[in-house]
Amino acid sequence: MEKEIKNALADASTPLAQPDQFALSRRAFLQVLGSGLLITATETAVQAQGRGAAAEGRLAARLYLNEDGTITALSGKVEEGQGPRTELAQAAAEELRVSIQRVQMIMADTDLVPDDGITAGSRTTPSNVPAMRQAAATARELLTQYAAAQWKVDAATLEVQDGLITNKSNNQTMSYADLAKSKEVVAAFAAKVRPDVALTPAREWKSLGRPVLKIGGRDAVTGKHQYPSDIVRPNMLYGKVLRTPAYGATLKSIDVSAARKMKDVVVIHEGDFVGFAAPSSHRASQAVVAVAKTASWKPGARRVSHRNVHAYLKKHADRSRVRENVIGSVEKGFTEASKTLSQTYTLAYVQHAPMEPRAAVAEWNDGKVTVWAGCDGPFRARRDVAQACGVSEEQVRIIIPDMGGGFGGKHSAEAAVEAARMAKAAGRPVSVRWTRAEEFTWAYCRPAAVIECKGGLNGANSLVAWDFTNINAGAAAIATPYEVPNIRTASVGSDTPVPQGSYRVLAATGNNFARECFMDELAAAAGVDPLDFRRAHLRNPRLRTVLEAAAWRFDWSSRIKKVTPELGVGLACGTEKNSCVAACVEVAVDRKSGEIKVRDVCEVFECGPILNPPNLLSQVHGCIIMGLGGALTEEIEFENGKILNPNFTAYRVPRFRDVPKIDVQLINKTDIPSAGGGETPIIAVAPAIGNAIFAATGVRIRSMPMRGEMLRRT
Repeated sequence: MEKEIKNALADASTPLAQPDQFALSRRAFLQVLGSGLLITATETAVQAQGRGAAAEGRLAARLYLNEDGTITALSGKVEEGQGPRTELAQAAAEELRVSIQRVQMIMADTDLVPDDGITAGSRTTPSNVPAMRQAAATARELLTQYAAAQWKVDAATLEVQDGLITNKSNNQTMSYADLAKSKEVVAAFAAKVRPDVALTPAREWKSLGRPVLKIGGRDAVTGKHQYPSDIVRPNMLYGKVLRTPAYGATLKSIDVSAARKMKDVVVIHEGDFVGFAAPSSHRASQAVVAVAKTASWKPGARRVSHRNVHAYLKKHADRSRVRENVIGSVEKGFTEASKTLSQTYTLAYVQHAPMEPRAAVAEWNDGKVTVWAGCDGPFRARRDVAQACGVSEEQVRIIIPDMGGGFGGKHSAEAAVEAARMAKAAGRPVSVRWTRAEEFTWAYCRPAAVIECKGGLNGANSLVAWDFTNINAGAAAIATPYEVPNIRTASVGSDTPVPQGSYRVLAATGNNFARECFMDELAAAAGVDPLDFRRAHLRNPRLRTVLEAAAWRFDWSSRIKKVTPELGVGLACGTEKNSCVAACVEVAVDRKSGEIKVRDVCEVFECGPILNPPNLLSQVHGCIIMGLGGALTEEIEFENGKILNPNFTAYRVPRFRDVPKIDVQLINKTDIPSAGGGETPIIAVAPAIGNAIFAATGVRIRSMPMRGEMLRRT
């Protein structure tokens, strides 16, 4: 068993092939690892609920020191392309004074790792990296103190480098491998993590802050890595689910007898859930077709289309669900304003469109189920599977292999639940792989929104009043970063006709789009250059720095003078997740054809100390390209609960030919804590494009996506 454990730890990026290899109690697991040392630091209280759980703040299950001197680090976070596997390994390596090559990561396995919550909100960098560093630094101090006690010297005189503690006075050494064998050392790590432990300052970083290739990157590009949709188990079946014809519809009756007569097909019918497992996906799909015509449905109540959804959202705005913030008196401010401007902006529903749709494989053994799934909350998925299958959470193990993207769209674990229910009924492993059409249709969307803006200028063209309301999408980045004496911001809930949920940087993209385009409208009303207008109202030094850096790098002062009816430039900035971004773009416009072509994007981004420069650069590039889709082409079309464009032919994400010249500058600000970098860079893209279109054409498009046909209508 010890050999099997170590083999699994040796390749933590690959899904575990045999669940029974780890089917042991927590006590047995710790006994197996008794020859080494387990260390943990949890950010929040984690109740001991079975294998792999850890008590609050205790050194138990975060880092494992192997007898060969390597280190295994454990985290409940999910690797879905944004780089936490590498970043967390860097954090452990930094504070333990070893190279990252000696750190292996096990992530998102509910039997082995602590509950670090869902992977969302750019929280890994500001929350989980410090937790890993604190644990590793506490471990380093305790190991150093133990060596000092053995040598009867002051611990401060010892040096730790490359996993070796050295007494510089006589060159005595003690390795981490040696210490991992000591029972006294193991006992010492029953203590809690020291919250005041000294962490390595950024100026002294050897692992953090350095370019590090993505762990598992080679396997991903060569096809060796197994994503959730690649998992195959012995004697496995493939599952399909009968879906409702429209959102909100409920099943009244169905006759599944035709499917029960089909050879090798297992039918599960529990309430509204009707599933089929068969030796192939094709056979399971045939079973769905065989019974679908017998189904009788009660239709949903909402009768609305994407064409009138914004009027619907405004009509159904729930004023009891308001988050409001007021500074000064907007009524007084507008009374004193010499110029007042009001406009409304809208956002469409969009899908996340990850490279890998939802997928899961479930396998039951001795009343317990192991599920390999593509979602970003392993412990949340464990709860959902347990509830759906009527078992305790201790009977459910969730493993999340590094998956093919999420962008906030995989907080829920529908495929895991479906696979577990069908596998339980079939008595065999079942794989559920959502099709692209299912992903477009049944995964939740980024919320649509109606955003109402009103601004007041005094005689000196200074903003004196600001009123900003978002209906339906949320309050992320709703606060204006500009200095205005009288401000009111409000986020108002509404009734959504399609399922909606999280998306990369939540509502910040829409709020920043409306605010930054409206700032340009106010600048035009004042007769002031958009850059100068922002400078006059911007006191945030970090945001001002990225804005001025982007303008300088883009050569704004020269290019704004070269605008033509076919070529425009625009800029925008914003702050969210404690990071700051600014972008300048050049857009080519053909009024006759309606083509809008983004030719050039210059973006400057700052998120505190940079932990891994190439990874952060990749995240910024990804945000810019993803932002192009939301800005220009992406929109879920629906009618009375039915999705009308559930494929990449009709739902257009950016193609390679759409990618403009991209120039990114990262600012490494080391005097503040690091913030997450995988979301905020998206928020400046759409407003900069909208402002560039206006600069060229004089037409203000106040909706996302900004389609060229809107120019042809003017």
